[in-house]
Amino acid sequence: MSTQTSPPTPTDDDVPEFTASGGDWAQIAEEAARLGEERIVVNMGPQHPSTHGVLRLVLEIDGESVVEARAGIGYLHTGIEKNMEFRTWTQGVTFCTRMDYVAPLFQEAAYCLGVEKLLGVEVPERATLIRVLLMELNRISSHLVAIATGGNELGATTIMTIGFREREEILRIFELITGLRMNHAYIRPGGVAQDIPPGTTDTVRDALPRIERGLDELAKLMLANPIFKARQVGVGYLSLSAAMALGVTGPVLRSAGLPFDLRKAQPYCGYETYDFDVPTSTDSDAYSRIVLRLDEARESIKIVRQVLERLDAQDRTGSHPVMVADKKIAWPAQLALGPDGQGNSAEHIRTIMGTSMEALIHHFKLVTEGFRVPAGQVFSQVEHPRGVIGVHLVSDGGTRPYRAHFRDPSFNNLQALAAMCEGGQVADVVVAVASLDPVLGGVDR
Repeated sequence: MSTQTSPPTPTDDDVPEFTASGGDWAQIAEEAARLGEERIVVNMGPQHPSTHGVLRLVLEIDGESVVEARAGIGYLHTGIEKNMEFRTWTQGVTFCTRMDYVAPLFQEAAYCLGVEKLLGVEVPERATLIRVLLMELNRISSHLVAIATGGNELGATTIMTIGFREREEILRIFELITGLRMNHAYIRPGGVAQDIPPGTTDTVRDALPRIERGLDELAKLMLANPIFKARQVGVGYLSLSAAMALGVTGPVLRSAGLPFDLRKAQPYCGYETYDFDVPTSTDSDAYSRIVLRLDEARESIKIVRQVLERLDAQDRTGSHPVMVADKKIAWPAQLALGPDGQGNSAEHIRTIMGTSMEALIHHFKLVTEGFRVPAGQVFSQVEHPRGVIGVHLVSDGGTRPYRAHFRDPSFNNLQALAAMCEGGQVADVVVAVASLDPVLGGVDR
């Protein structure tokens, strides 16, 4: 008969110790030791489903309460602004459109408006109408992503599926017009890459009622839901004075009561000729920002309908240019989508190659070398779905930007994260981040 003895109980000397190091953890540990308090420092991200990208949040918590919140950025390493210095002015569009990949057309518009100011050219009216059409549709799709992802992060999957379903309606329109669902590089210095295909206005007009029904469905699902309101009302509070001190813009600023919208304050692309309102609130919390984004999407639909009427009026009076007439600047705008969804039309290529050798040489030099932009600097800005996006361009008279720097709204708005989270619960950090709606592609540009 055998006997079995239990293993000895380990003493404190037998328990292994593990020390985490690297990065800035040494400084964080020293600070915690200096304070002499039993607080926990945790990482939220940089890979986390609720950070809207590669965002790192360093949270110092006491129980369930957030004592300190710090945002860590720079994990994408895109180098977009620096890369633009080594490409022609037109090629720069293909870089900046990839910054905020949820709202790419606003970077394209802000950048091209700056280039056009330096060139001293005026864009044809039809090109401006197409730009406004695309930007307002993009504003709706961006707000739908903000609402959909914010709902999904709280466990409300239905909010996500409805939001992305309606976004698909808009992405189909983008693909019809530009050939791509995102990162379009469609807005070019001097105009747009090509005119809208025949029947586009009817397609957009048919899609708008479905998008409106989706917005109404989201409102019914969220705004009176007691669970949703319990997670949103009073969470992520940011006063008007704090928002202005931190340079916050967009729906977050308007949720604090200031009706600041560049489309009204400093109109561009003819926005002063459109009838629309700027929704505001004074609640300054996450719930009010959801309501504002829904209201702003409806105002964008109003603008889109006005643009469609103007485009139809132009169509009844013949063809209209979508690119400036100056052949030293204008990239070919007589483009048509090929079988692979991109490329010049065969008819245009035959015209270029069959007209004269000089025309072919000019076309080659314009595309490969680019056009020259007079020396100088300019600052251009537009109203992005997340706030004011600005671009500072410097030209030394060459065919490439000497410097291109963007004021991305997500970058500035992230400064408010500590003020919105500290003193609240850990679970409310997710809600606060979602209400800011940052896109890290624009932050780490």
